[in-house]
Amino acid sequence: MLKDDNKEKRSLRREDIHTDYAIVGGGLSGVCAAITAARMGLKVVLIQDRPVLGGNSSSEVRLWILGATSHMGNNNRWSREGGVIDEILVENTYKNKEGNPLLFDVILLDKVVGEPNITLLLNTAVNAVKKSNSETISSVSAFCSQNSVEYVVKAPLFCDASGDGIVGFLSGAAFRMGAESKEEFGEKFAPTAEYGELLGHSLYFYSKDTGKPVKFIPPDFALKNITAEIPRFKSFNAKEHGCKLWWLEYGGRLDTVHDTEKIKWELWKVVYGAWDYIKNSGKFPEADTMTLEWVGTIPGKRESRRFEGDYMLKQQDIIEQHTHHDAVAYGGWSIDLHPADGVFSEKPGCNQWHSKGIYQIPYRCLYSKNIKNLFLTGRIISASHVAFASTRVMATSAHVGQAVGMAAYMAAKNDLYPRDILKHNLIAQLQRELLKTGQHIPGLEYNDPNDLVQIAKLSASSEYQLNELSSDILKPVDISMAQMIPLNTGKVPQIIFHAESKSNTKLVVELRISGKHENYTPDISLEKHTLSIHPGRNCLQIDFTSIISRPSYAFFVVHKNPDVELHFSHQRVTGVLSVFNLVNKAVSNFGKQTPPEDIGVEEFEFWCPQRRPEGHNVAIKVEPALKTFKVSNIKTGIYRPTNQPNAWVALLSDAKPHIVLEWPDKKEISKIDVFFDADYDHPMETVLMGHPEDVMPFCVRNYQIKDGVGNLIYEKKDNYQSINRITFDQPVIVDKLTFFVEHPSKQIPAAIFAIRCYSFF
Repeated sequence: MLKDDNKEKRSLRREDIHTDYAIVGGGLSGVCAAITAARMGLKVVLIQDRPVLGGNSSSEVRLWILGATSHMGNNNRWSREGGVIDEILVENTYKNKEGNPLLFDVILLDKVVGEPNITLLLNTAVNAVKKSNSETISSVSAFCSQNSVEYVVKAPLFCDASGDGIVGFLSGAAFRMGAESKEEFGEKFAPTAEYGELLGHSLYFYSKDTGKPVKFIPPDFALKNITAEIPRFKSFNAKEHGCKLWWLEYGGRLDTVHDTEKIKWELWKVVYGAWDYIKNSGKFPEADTMTLEWVGTIPGKRESRRFEGDYMLKQQDIIEQHTHHDAVAYGGWSIDLHPADGVFSEKPGCNQWHSKGIYQIPYRCLYSKNIKNLFLTGRIISASHVAFASTRVMATSAHVGQAVGMAAYMAAKNDLYPRDILKHNLIAQLQRELLKTGQHIPGLEYNDPNDLVQIAKLSASSEYQLNELSSDILKPVDISMAQMIPLNTGKVPQIIFHAESKSNTKLVVELRISGKHENYTPDISLEKHTLSIHPGRNCLQIDFTSIISRPSYAFFVVHKNPDVELHFSHQRVTGVLSVFNLVNKAVSNFGKQTPPEDIGVEEFEFWCPQRRPEGHNVAIKVEPALKTFKVSNIKTGIYRPTNQPNAWVALLSDAKPHIVLEWPDKKEISKIDVFFDADYDHPMETVLMGHPEDVMPFCVRNYQIKDGVGNLIYEKKDNYQSINRITFDQPVIVDKLTFFVEHPSKQIPAAIFAIRCYSFF
């Protein structure tokens, strides 16, 4: 029996923890920062004030993870974020493709506790900061509500990934809240006070059909006259739930830090009032057997404090896709502002404007300008209110988290503060370390002198050539579409395709390219042809005359004509894709972006893929064949298609596809990295959406590695991940390695983006 005779004053139990890197906030940005740093050898303490990880993506809020892919509703092809966040999304799709938020919690917890260098403190909220001087944090204090322990965490480096910026705020880091004027940064999309200067919180609910009548008696606090209070409910339907109701938003005219509990209560009033309306108004007979399954107990926050770094990202950086010498991550979500009155506003729930492609995020945005040892990640990075409207989304935040995780390793290794990485000209090394892990940074390629593949002689059993995608499906041209074709420099090849019609008509085809080299917005027309279509099957041949000045994707556009049916193919190939002039209202895509004058964004068309099982390629013949899938591509430092496929692809007829690496003398190899195609074009939303496959159809499942005399040194079955990292207990000494791979399916040839071999790690 415990007894304490001190009745005057008692203290909490206290535990002191010394670590290399203290990260406050266990949302996706904090998780990815922690895993990245821990895998590089840093001891990390991850402090999370909730019982689970993931922040807005957790089962407590249940928002799907999105970033540059934007539900496949923009022109950012192959833009899903790489590195740890890709690993997590691929893992979730494999284990939880239906999108159960509880299972996603488990996946995140599994990833974090599986790292021996991470100490995880759940249900632990930071409430104090100590500083060794005015510019340097020495420790943070945090209280765990579950075990009544006060933790004091001491570290040379700290990272604020808390969303509201608790560490930055308590330490005196410079921050902003609200919106900048148009004049400060020349941002033409800066909002007016009437529209509002803060984005609000959202709170979601899930419903389900029980198959039998269920009554609902609302709580007394539920909003009573919801159709009068909330105009948007005029177009509401009973089947929508979860984060599809993202517009259940409130709080943009309040203090989104200190008024959060007040905002939550207002949102509860709306949610229970909405369900009362659905169940009891008589306007939704299908809801008779439905019940509330879950209502959020904490709101998902969008915006509060934004902290100042040495650079503040602006609208122009996003729309004009500025390049930065210190780029370490990228974004691609639209600039997405919401009216401050939220669900009570007469205005549309969001005001989204897209750029023509993805944009770089510089390292200078990721640390405090006045607190020397504080990294910033997540939605609090150094960005204007307008730029924040794009960078705030979770996949982008996670990608930024990986950058600060690696930067912390670099700083700790060299006994530096965050800003010193730039001062000591180490940014190129930071970029190289990030690229090595699979982090994509637009415009940069991985180049490591320690990679033995760079000095190896390469050969392959075969190399795919795009000369024909065979016809096995017929579809009407009821929407304009385009086949993306990876071209080398020189004359555009001849294209032959087949169309059918029941009457005489015309079909307009066009050849387009993007005005920016690595964008996928086909805004430049090179040629246009009008073809006569006759009843029956038509064999159509286009002899293009255009010259391509640099390797890039061209768009073979077939304009809408519902009277024509086009031949398509079930064949799919890494780096070959069809796109459609689609409408996706979920991301304000109406086929064409037509902004009002003078808001600083561009007018252009949207050309987006269809989700599988749709999205078939056009059945075409190409003469001469396109030879852009060579084995030499595995030496390039890009692990996804950009302006080219950047992959070795085998012939589908190759029964035993393989790559051979040879060296003139023996090499000692301790580590091999292999980069496969887990379809960076698929957004992999984590909840509600569901996915047609648990393994991406381009991904090599089974492979073997053999040495020069045929000994098996490694075998993998049932792979589903983008990156396979192979570490040998004892180095293998070889002058030859052969990688044998199996085709993923009868319709899809095997592909590898890169192989890396190292003698040490």
